[in-house]
Amino acid sequence: MSVHFIVRFEPRPGMETRFREELLRVVHPTQAEAGCLSIRVYESLKEPAGFAIHSEWVDEAAFELHARLPHTVRFLKAAEELLTHPVQGLRSREFGGGAGAGA
Repeated sequence: MSVHFIVRFEPRPGMETRFREELLRVVHPTQAEAGCLSIRVYESLKEPAGFAIHSEWVDEAAFELHARLPHTVRFLKAAEELLTHPVQGLRSREFGGGAGAGA
């Protein structure tokens, strides 16, 4: 069963553009990882400074490897400077919903 990782980001005032660039910079190498099933980045419609990532991994080992790769380490280092809070994500498994939910 795949593992999902969801994280919300709030850049410091004036750092929104730089953080957006860092997000876009980390997405492409992450997509190329063998264990990454998908990764999507989001920008809030109501809070211009709000961003989020949802990624799906074949298993926890794939995500653990991702966390140690140079592009991820570089992103997390940049995030320390650009965000109002430390990066904290929700590592989860899907248990409801999905295609055809509620039908």
